[in-house]
Amino acid sequence: MLKDIWELLGAAIRGEQHDFTKGSIQRAIVLLAVPMMLEMAMESVFALVDTFFVGRVGTEALTTVGLTEVMMTLVYSIAIGLSTAPMAMVARFIGEKNPAQASRAAGQAILLGVVVSALIAVPGFIYAADLLALMGASEAVIEQGVGYTRIMFASNVVIMLLFVINGIFRGAGEAVKAMRVLWLANGINIILDPLFIFGLGPIPGFGVEGAAIATTIGRGVGVLYQLYLLFGDRSVVQLGGGRTWSIDWPMQQRIARIASTGAFQYLIASASWVFLMRIVASFGDYAVAGYTVAVRLIIFTLLPAWGLANAAATFVGQNLGAKQPGRAERGVWVTLRVTSVYLAVLGIGYYVWAWPLVQSFSGEAAAVRYGVQALQIFAIGYVFFGAGMIPVQAFNGSGDTRTPTWLNFICFWLLEIPLGYYLGKHLGYAVEGVVWAVVIAEVILALLALWLFKRGSWKATEV
Repeated sequence: MLKDIWELLGAAIRGEQHDFTKGSIQRAIVLLAVPMMLEMAMESVFALVDTFFVGRVGTEALTTVGLTEVMMTLVYSIAIGLSTAPMAMVARFIGEKNPAQASRAAGQAILLGVVVSALIAVPGFIYAADLLALMGASEAVIEQGVGYTRIMFASNVVIMLLFVINGIFRGAGEAVKAMRVLWLANGINIILDPLFIFGLGPIPGFGVEGAAIATTIGRGVGVLYQLYLLFGDRSVVQLGGGRTWSIDWPMQQRIARIASTGAFQYLIASASWVFLMRIVASFGDYAVAGYTVAVRLIIFTLLPAWGLANAAATFVGQNLGAKQPGRAERGVWVTLRVTSVYLAVLGIGYYVWAWPLVQSFSGEAAAVRYGVQALQIFAIGYVFFGAGMIPVQAFNGSGDTRTPTWLNFICFWLLEIPLGYYLGKHLGYAVEGVVWAVVIAEVILALLALWLFKRGSWKATEV
């Protein structure tokens, strides 16, 4: 039994070719999920490593990273939304045994990602200080951190392409390639972060700006490796040839139809975090620092669950392409059970060990107190984060990005933001009230998503 498990895990990490439309559902989910979980774990390490080292610089630097990261979630949201389209379309075409169309969709999605990133970079760089002020940053924070914010916005193309191309790999069932890309990018970031933040020998210390430089270099190398894999015969999806890169307007329209609602779906979710952070910022820099640590910790372990959700999305897309909707649905339920157990265990751990975990990131007693409060409340409802995530990603994998968009709008904008303001500001619960609003919204979203998934209308989605 143990030998079979180790062999299966080894096959998943090696990235052995597998037809996910045939055979054992459990085996298919493991082969998809293991590299996707490791990929997402590596993505979360980017933010966690920056938080760890920047926390040694000071509270203003940590606040800068927290506020900028909240704004950058808008960029991440657009990137994830754009990646939803090639993931769903590539998965569907691979399920239909049509790799040429999958490659065509991939090339068009990359072109779209470059254009969108340029539209973000220019205003983000020019108005970096104004954006920090809008988020409630103090003058000291703006003075110390505006360079960090400018670098992150100006270099957003590497973020965009990293997400879009990894979405292509996931849709093709080549999750191990996406995993290796994040390993490479993150390994470089871990090495360069302390060098550029604190300096060493001839390398000067750039302070908080050094974190942005290190992260950008790491992600940039990751993108170059992605492009290397997509050219030649190293992937099912192949981008060689001029036809791949000439603009295909009908394909662009198909991508834009899925990507626009996909991006809006994630923008709604991330914008809610921006508004919540703005509320938290009104309670002072220590509140922001503590809240930032708590959020980074839950995201660190939530992203592997996101990997499981992405596995469900790929499985759904490929099996719908193979005209097997029943098999697609069964795969989602298998993934949901695993995710629920994983987050339940982590929720207990976060609640019990909140103090030492938060203290490892900040030495300020006031910031630690806020962080512990937030982390323990997040832990109470942690399992519902995954219970909603899995069916939502199943919708996205089918190409139905409209349903999750409406769910996010109702639960986050109509409920979470007003409730966070009411509990935090009006009733005076401060950070504690804001976090309770998040948990309540996630519970309701999970219940609605599961109900809609059971209805099954997603099975008829066309891409």
